[in-house]
Amino acid sequence: MLKTDKKYTYFEAGEGTPIIVLHGLMGGLSNFEGVATFFPKNGFKVVIPELPLYTQNILKTNVKDFSKFVKDFIVYKGFEKVVLLGNSLGGHISLYFAKMYPEFVKGLVITGSSGLYESGMGESYPKRGDYEYIKKKSEDVFYDPKVATKEIVDEVFATVNDRIKLLKTLTIAKSAIRHNMAKDLPKMQVPTCIIWGKNDKVTPPEVAEEFNKLLPNSDLFWIDKCGHAAMMEHPDEFNQLLFAWLQKNNI
Repeated sequence: MLKTDKKYTYFEAGEGTPIIVLHGLMGGLSNFEGVATFFPKNGFKVVIPELPLYTQNILKTNVKDFSKFVKDFIVYKGFEKVVLLGNSLGGHISLYFAKMYPEFVKGLVITGSSGLYESGMGESYPKRGDYEYIKKKSEDVFYDPKVATKEIVDEVFATVNDRIKLLKTLTIAKSAIRHNMAKDLPKMQVPTCIIWGKNDKVTPPEVAEEFNKLLPNSDLFWIDKCGHAAMMEHPDEFNQLLFAWLQKNNI
């Protein structure tokens, strides 16, 4: 059940330290069903806001402004310190947020995050109107192509065939490349949990290793037979790794 307050639409469940979940460019709130079910039962409040990827003015359609949106949302909710969990573009927004507003961040969790390397948009992406191409692109996100259900493919197809959404998708992709985090990461002291699919084709395993090398206070965990969205393909393993890490770091 989604709540709508003022300009925010979000999912919220549980009590305790807030875990703010940030979805990716083509990812919906439902991608985090496993997280949203597990953590509220284990002493955390899970909050998943809808990011204004396609609703903000095109001049505010970028990583920096999305981070500001998240900050405004956290202030609006009255949270003091949060854990940020981001997949893909959501990971990048989390990292940028932690750079800009470290006083709000208790811990950071990134999975298949952009911020160092972007291949997800590929030169030929996206071919409008070509359903089979979009289907193949969607399947490539996962180790098991069956995870890319017809519903997921239809949603991506609708996005790339909507002229305004397509324009904003490409604007966000360019913004992700522009906001490369390589120089910022070594200065960021926030405890960071990196959970990565060993078979991620969008942000390959060496990207995770680079994040781990550059971040001074990070731990890297691998999930086998897993693509770009670990929390979707292997929700139980993802939750167990994250829960153990949160406990170990007293978060």
